[in-house]
Amino acid sequence: MAIEYLYPQFEVLRNPDRCIACRVCERQCANEVHHFDTDLQKMVSDESKCVNCHRCVSLCPTRALKITKTNHQFRENANWTGETIQEVYRQANSGGTLLSSMGNPKDFPIYWDKILINASQVTNPSIDPLREPMEIRTFLGKKPTTIERDENGKIIPNLSPRLELDIPVMFSAMSYGSISYNAHESLARASKAMGTYYNTGEGGLHEDFYKWGGNTIVQVASGRFGVEKDYLDAGAAIEIKIGQGAKPGIGGHLPGAKVAADISRTRMIPEGTDAISPAPHHDIYSIEDLRQLVYSLKEATAYKKPVIVKISAVHNVAAIASGIARSGADIIAIDGFRGGTGAAPTRIRDNVGIPIELALAAVDQRLRDEGIRDNVSIVIGGSIRNSADIVKAIALGADAVYIATAALLSLGCHLCRTCQNGKCNWGIATQRPELVKRLNPDIGSERLINLLTAWGHEIREMMGGMGINSIEALRGNRLMLRGIGLNEKELEILGIKHAGE
Repeated sequence: MAIEYLYPQFEVLRNPDRCIACRVCERQCANEVHHFDTDLQKMVSDESKCVNCHRCVSLCPTRALKITKTNHQFRENANWTGETIQEVYRQANSGGTLLSSMGNPKDFPIYWDKILINASQVTNPSIDPLREPMEIRTFLGKKPTTIERDENGKIIPNLSPRLELDIPVMFSAMSYGSISYNAHESLARASKAMGTYYNTGEGGLHEDFYKWGGNTIVQVASGRFGVEKDYLDAGAAIEIKIGQGAKPGIGGHLPGAKVAADISRTRMIPEGTDAISPAPHHDIYSIEDLRQLVYSLKEATAYKKPVIVKISAVHNVAAIASGIARSGADIIAIDGFRGGTGAAPTRIRDNVGIPIELALAAVDQRLRDEGIRDNVSIVIGGSIRNSADIVKAIALGADAVYIATAALLSLGCHLCRTCQNGKCNWGIATQRPELVKRLNPDIGSERLINLLTAWGHEIREMMGGMGINSIEALRGNRLMLRGIGLNEKELEILGIKHAGE
């Protein structure tokens, strides 16, 4: 029917003078956009299937291809945009929920870009990071409030379980199933090399990856996929997932088509069945219930591992964090509304939750006001894009950050935002063997190591420019931040002054 027709979002431009009909684009496109027309004796394209992943453009040997956004438009209307109209058409045709992947693409304020870093000059001189020591090691976990000594005056090492990071960056939760085996291996190997950690997500830990357990955070979500004694013992820390930034209040769903034999064994569910994790944990309806789970996990691992509780950034996040800090958790992870996802209802992704910058500032201040800030560490995620974002996050009160989308970009992701269809042309968000092998873990881990190495250098340089030589001295040091283009309420919540003050 004509009413169901939607003009393709992208156009494939093929230069006939350059195209040699080598059919590389046809072999490389998992979406079946390109094919060779034997009658016409030339390559043709079905643009309705194109997701603009750039695979064909990148591998075309003669640079004959270019993909552009179509200039086809509905009649101009500031309220009823073309995107809104097309979404109505799709739902009127299918009766289904719209699904999207990756983070929120809407034009909401990005507060990182409205925060500037102060620099030292004369009275507080800067530090040369090339010639003077700069400490960016970070310890996550409960911090001691008193020092105990034995009868000989020696300090008694009664520290709580903690994580030690050589760089204040960890790889966020991405489950085996939502991303590929090779992507997980790349993350694990890079974590080992860089002295940091990667998170299994809610999909369990593949048997091949137990050897990297010392750099692994294992997750316990509402579905309890893959959770058993060896799994808990394997990780360096355990994370209880209450929510994630891309879909606060919503559970997870891995389609049965993605649950192949390996994933079935890892998640401990039947092959080919949907892996559905409920929105709520059905054993957690209060902070007291959460405390019971926290201590059950501590007991199961002989009180040797820190427990993280991960929540979404929502409007009452400071009060929630206060309760979590009293539940016995060692670390609170907060995920902002720009956080990525393999699949989420579009309306939830684009309209629920709050920016991580505001959530972080509110939580840090609330815990300080209540005198319990040192009871827990704070890790934040949800669109950490570069080293400057990390420095600003730590100055706002974070101990460390989680990255996921940035890590996938370094692996080759082109942010085409169609992870949910399982046809990732770069071998990342897919389980199809012929696509998975496109991501080489040797190359992937090297690129992740390069990314964190570069960020580490930049963090040291910025800290040196601020006259600060340790991450601990930067944490919560909001005097080193200034806002620009922010109103009084935003400055109040962030706890920073305006530029020029």
